[in-house]
Amino acid sequence: MKRDDDVLVHEVGTRDGLQSIDTIFTTDGKMEWIRREAAAGVPQIQVGSFIPPKLLPQLADTPEVVRQSLEIPDLIVSALVPNLKGAENAMIAGVHQVGVVMSVSEAHNQSNVRRSTQDSIDDFARIVEHRNANSDYKDIVVSGGMATAFGCTISGSVPVSDVMRVAEGLVARGADRLNVSDTVGYANPGQVRALFEELYRTVGTDIPVGAHFHDTRGLGLANVFAALDAGVREFDACLGGLGGCPYAPGASGNIVTEDLVFLLESLGLKTGVDLDGLLEAREIMERQLNGEPVQGTFVNAGLPKGFVAAA
Repeated sequence: MKRDDDVLVHEVGTRDGLQSIDTIFTTDGKMEWIRREAAAGVPQIQVGSFIPPKLLPQLADTPEVVRQSLEIPDLIVSALVPNLKGAENAMIAGVHQVGVVMSVSEAHNQSNVRRSTQDSIDDFARIVEHRNANSDYKDIVVSGGMATAFGCTISGSVPVSDVMRVAEGLVARGADRLNVSDTVGYANPGQVRALFEELYRTVGTDIPVGAHFHDTRGLGLANVFAALDAGVREFDACLGGLGGCPYAPGASGNIVTEDLVFLLESLGLKTGVDLDGLLEAREIMERQLNGEPVQGTFVNAGLPKGFVAAA
């Protein structure tokens, strides 16, 4: 974990947030957002995705956004990729972390990347091998992302045993970390606690584990609390709660970065993130939207009287 923070907050708005809206931000607009949020202390930002531009024109400028983001001191620059080709391009661009996404649900993986989950696991092995074969890439973190880990809009429930099978497959193939995603907002706190406890029993506690929650049914922060209780210390979030999987009908926005940071700091968990700075970054982001809704409650109420951030 970066610095001496208790919890790592990973902003995904410039990827997950933008891929689901009609507005196409300019590169300059993205960079203004990224720079202000980094200045507020957010240690890691997923700045884009290396997929064919024709699929998501909102992210067509990802190589340039990565290039400029790498100039920001101390910022961990991450990007999402669906396959080996995307990972190769991400590594050429110089990202610090490559997030390789696949769905535990077979139906969702076929819909999303047109292959079986096992094919994606095997492709993950080739991505790790490519990283290991190039000395220039030796410090790049390869993260195994498990989407639809708590349920799928296409096939319904997803057995915990399937999640563990994918997790073991990724770890066996060299994953540096795992990221567990409630892609379509099906999770509840009891389910979250049970799944992460089982995950730590299965893969151990030496490998970092992150969580990605959506607030589709209003349980996003409750699920964060349950994951914290199970030992998770890395969380994805999006400024203003933008986002949602474009291939998962009904999957609304991510948990709100500002609300997440306030929750964590209220619990005495240091994030290193300045909430006033986040609100300034949110204003920058909102100015560029074209009518897309934004979420969040901290932005309306602000800090309670006498609030003290985690020491």
